[in-house]
Amino acid sequence: MNKKNIEDLDLYSILDVKITATEAEIKKAYRKKALVCHPDKNPDDPKAAETFHELSRALEILIDKSARDAYDKVLRAKEAAQLRHQELDSKRQKLKEDLERREREAHSSNKVNLTDEQKLAAEIERLQREGSKLLLEEQKRVKEEIQRTLGRLNEPGWDSSLNRIKIKWNVDKNDSNNGGYNESNLRRFLKKYGEIVALIISPKKRGSALIEFATKEASEMAVEFEKGLPDNPLTLKWLNERPIISIKKDANGPSLVSDRDYESIVLTKMRQAAERQKLIEEMLNEEHEK
Repeated sequence: MNKKNIEDLDLYSILDVKITATEAEIKKAYRKKALVCHPDKNPDDPKAAETFHELSRALEILIDKSARDAYDKVLRAKEAAQLRHQELDSKRQKLKEDLERREREAHSSNKVNLTDEQKLAAEIERLQREGSKLLLEEQKRVKEEIQRTLGRLNEPGWDSSLNRIKIKWNVDKNDSNNGGYNESNLRRFLKKYGEIVALIISPKKRGSALIEFATKEASEMAVEFEKGLPDNPLTLKWLNERPIISIKKDANGPSLVSDRDYESIVLTKMRQAAERQKLIEEMLNEEHEK
């Protein structure tokens, strides 16, 4: 898929925020739009991943002060050039508006000549036509939602521990900066694709790390799109060469949990996350001892 140049995009429009928006407002707008256009919510839309990736690119630029300042300079220069063009073209625009006004007046004049009965008949016909169209659209949406729900019930499950991704980058032996990468900036590059279950930088082999994402979509987008630093790009590959899909257990129906049960579940998940981090560290150590 071809990437669009950042300078050709209106990142503020993508997030539906003003150029004066604060970082908190930008993050809030991103979360709101991401919940709507995320590939998980749009499994039948082949462009969902591209749309979500574009949204994530906008967030990445606008919450980084230096990158946002550089982008704003380019945006202001383009707006100034557009304003100059509009001023030069104002005469032609006025002629166009005059022509459109005369056409609207002529169209209105034709409508005035209709009888009241003819106007009513025309309105009824319009309502029937537009009403039928809206009804069909709503029926289509309901059908698609049912199909998506059924699809999610029957789809295979995703086990992140079976689908780890190996990350590689170039680093010299004497480079104390590890090629420009650390856990903090790796997380910043990768978290825009989705929830990270675990991320470990190899303690023994420089220029190497492992990551687990909570979803298949996040994993696939990271492998396909992420390049990291321009002067030292990342290479992301499946640890097992390709994704592994496990069988999802059949649920018999919804269950009710108390506040105490919920707290227990949260603590259990926290312990599992810590254990998973430890297992990945041990796996990296074993791999580099071979």
